[in-house]
Amino acid sequence: MSHSHRMSYLFSAVTAALVTMFAVEAYAQNHASNPYSTVEGIWGNLPVGRTWGATSAVYPAQDGSGNIWVAERCGKNNCIDVHDVPPILLFSPSGELLKSFGAGMIVWPHGIFVDNENNVWIADARGGEGRGHQVYKFNQDGELLMSLGVAGVAGEGETIFNQPSDVLVAPDSSIFVADGHGTRGNNRIVKFAADGKFIKAWGKTGYGPGEFRDPHALALDSQGRLFVGDRANSRIQIFTQEGEHIATWTQFGRPSGLFIDANDILYCADSESNATWASNPGWTRGIRIGTIKDGGWVTGFIPDPVEDQDKAGTSGAEGVAADAEGNVYGAEVGPRMLRKYIKK
Repeated sequence: MSHSHRMSYLFSAVTAALVTMFAVEAYAQNHASNPYSTVEGIWGNLPVGRTWGATSAVYPAQDGSGNIWVAERCGKNNCIDVHDVPPILLFSPSGELLKSFGAGMIVWPHGIFVDNENNVWIADARGGEGRGHQVYKFNQDGELLMSLGVAGVAGEGETIFNQPSDVLVAPDSSIFVADGHGTRGNNRIVKFAADGKFIKAWGKTGYGPGEFRDPHALALDSQGRLFVGDRANSRIQIFTQEGEHIATWTQFGRPSGLFIDANDILYCADSESNATWASNPGWTRGIRIGTIKDGGWVTGFIPDPVEDQDKAGTSGAEGVAADAEGNVYGAEVGPRMLRKYIKK
């Protein structure tokens, strides 16, 4: 590498670090108005005798029904040793359970996406019992159509994941996987063709543009830009679908979950900002909302209902989605529930 290239790289790295360091005071947005009211209690009625487990996965059906898909962790925080509880659930707009499937197939359902054909994609971010570390494609009746990754095997390669956190499918049917839950995962984005053939991967562990520490969530806007919730770096990175870095945003907090609706409204769930952990201090947990058309300014904020967040573990929504009516759903890992927020 030439001296000029080394200096350019060093300048870019220092600039990125300074932006990340000072974004808290420059852009921390904890006090935007809350345009939503909270539906009391847990939303989504489970069968008698079944309780909610941790959930970070929620997504609206894409068939115009208004139904909501959710994946929860078998009444606890994983599905190990639980073979008769289906973790993938479909609810009506009123919260009635319509169907469920996936029992004995998934270890740790973490990310969910529903494509234009109403197929349900699940990212299974842990392994055990010869399962996990995979991405699954189901049709809406629960038939398994495709698996990516090697069952129960964590690693790095074209066909191997290490704790895949999220998945989405682009309009051209390209598949994107956020590969690496936590800072010790692969910390990369992997792109596949519609048939599951590997196309490319980008990213590594780090702090610079195109580097990640826990790529936790994915979303795609109407321009086809890929948004990556780079959680442990407390930022969103934006890329082309070929992996070219476009921008870095810090104003949405520490992103655990991302969702972009048909009007290019971005919903970002921050479930971990916490002064005690020294993770993004100065920020308040909750769901930040803003249009991406004006550069991503936060215009709404649904605060985490937990009163003393600094003494709590993960709380508030980790997964987030909005339906066609603009209602917001927060999938919560710590409190183990699904909340619904209705526009005032």
